[in-house]
Amino acid sequence: MNSLDWAVLIGYFGVMVAIGLWSHKRVDNVSDFFTAGGKMPWWLSGISHHMSGYSAVMFTGYAAIAYQYGITSYVTWSFPIAIGIAIGSQLFAPRLNRVRSKLRVASPLEYLKNRYNLPTQQALAWSGVLLKIVDVGAKWAAISTLLSIFTGVSLNQGILITGAVTAVYCTVGGLWADALTELGQFIIQFIAGIAMLVAVLHELGGISSLWNVWDDLPDTHHQPTVGPYTMTFLLAYLFIKTFEYNGGMWNQAQRYMATDSAHSAKRSARLSAILWFVWPLVLFFPMWVAPLIIKTDKPADSYALMAQDLLPHGLLGLVIVGFFSHTMAMCSSDANAIAAVVTRDIMPAIFKSVREWSTRTGLLAARYATLLFLALSMAIATQVNSDFFGDIITVVIKWVAGLMGPIAIPLILGLLRVFRKSGPTAALVSWALGLVAFYLVNYPINDAIDGGVNLEYQVSVPLAVSLVLFIGIGYIKPEDTPERDAILDSINSDDDGPGSSSAALSVPKQGATDRSSVAGATD
Repeated sequence: MNSLDWAVLIGYFGVMVAIGLWSHKRVDNVSDFFTAGGKMPWWLSGISHHMSGYSAVMFTGYAAIAYQYGITSYVTWSFPIAIGIAIGSQLFAPRLNRVRSKLRVASPLEYLKNRYNLPTQQALAWSGVLLKIVDVGAKWAAISTLLSIFTGVSLNQGILITGAVTAVYCTVGGLWADALTELGQFIIQFIAGIAMLVAVLHELGGISSLWNVWDDLPDTHHQPTVGPYTMTFLLAYLFIKTFEYNGGMWNQAQRYMATDSAHSAKRSARLSAILWFVWPLVLFFPMWVAPLIIKTDKPADSYALMAQDLLPHGLLGLVIVGFFSHTMAMCSSDANAIAAVVTRDIMPAIFKSVREWSTRTGLLAARYATLLFLALSMAIATQVNSDFFGDIITVVIKWVAGLMGPIAIPLILGLLRVFRKSGPTAALVSWALGLVAFYLVNYPINDAIDGGVNLEYQVSVPLAVSLVLFIGIGYIKPEDTPERDAILDSINSDDDGPGSSSAALSVPKQGATDRSSVAGATD
């Protein structure tokens, strides 16, 4: 990097902070901070949903997969995500929007107190927060790895720089700042991605390389499923990502909740699905052909090394900004979602005084919770390559994909009327035994089997266990009640009104903490 690249990078950080400060004017209460007051345009929500779904891990961990295996990096990653979001645009996006508009909540988990009970809500909240600290820690480590390649700063220095800038804009401006910075990040990343694609095509001999280059690559690069990324893995990943990207990742649920209507939430999800189908192809092609351009024994560094070799200064800085844009988008949106769960779901259950917070106090708590989450995830980032966690891609694929199912199933399937008989017993047992299944498959059983358990089973067995138990226990021990049915009727009604239907009016207030919760969401 030279002075021009540094100017681009520093300018980017400055713009992100400026957007955060401008967004501060739009935040008057916790509803604005966590769900943009339900006023976010569908197209902004869709772009934000897409951008907050992946990070610099794509340019490190998935760059390694693309370098080694080729197109399977797309077929077994972004393609199933696109399919899952397309499914969710009809099933889950409108229902999540109605959770906000009809039940008057500001957190994706807030409705679980009455859909199940308080212990269920707390179990999902605590386990999800702990998982996200590790997940976001892996994201900080990924972007810091790239920063160290380009600038020579240490891993810990890179974590501190990126985390500090993100902390400024997302704690000041809330979800509005997240979404608006993600729009700017998308534009920057679009320019950077096209620049990298053009540079690679020029290096390989022109646009004809798009179809002529494949004979020069290893045979495995042409195969949609190869190595550990088998058809079973693809199907398992599709199932997992359908839950994860439709609300299992709480920041994704917030994007649907932030739109003005269920119809807008559908349009938002469809836009995100289209972006997931198309845009990763542009980003992945340089990674697929990287073996023809550079040779490295560290495939995770291949994209960064190509950028250094092929791009002029200025554009190189823009590509580095593109790396930052994805990571900061995901980490800031996760921080906002976690702060919502901590301040709206966890703290009111522990401290009675929280239920009487004023609007100003609630906002301050939201910002402090955001800072605390960022600090903890940055601390974890310094350990993400330790023997316990494994490398970055292991954390992201195995830990997050494997643990997401048990946490997401009660939240997501709990929205659907067809699962109305599945109550707190089904939710808690499926959650607990799903986590146990993850531990057994990934550690004792994995260690006992020669060669270990295949990756597809490591990530899919916990979800399968949770899914079977959630549905099965619902039929064996049905726990549907008139109050729970009223909540489901409200979420599943076709109108977009803010709780004016008779079903919505019959929904009980949100538990013992709800006098303050409702006030905080609507002040």
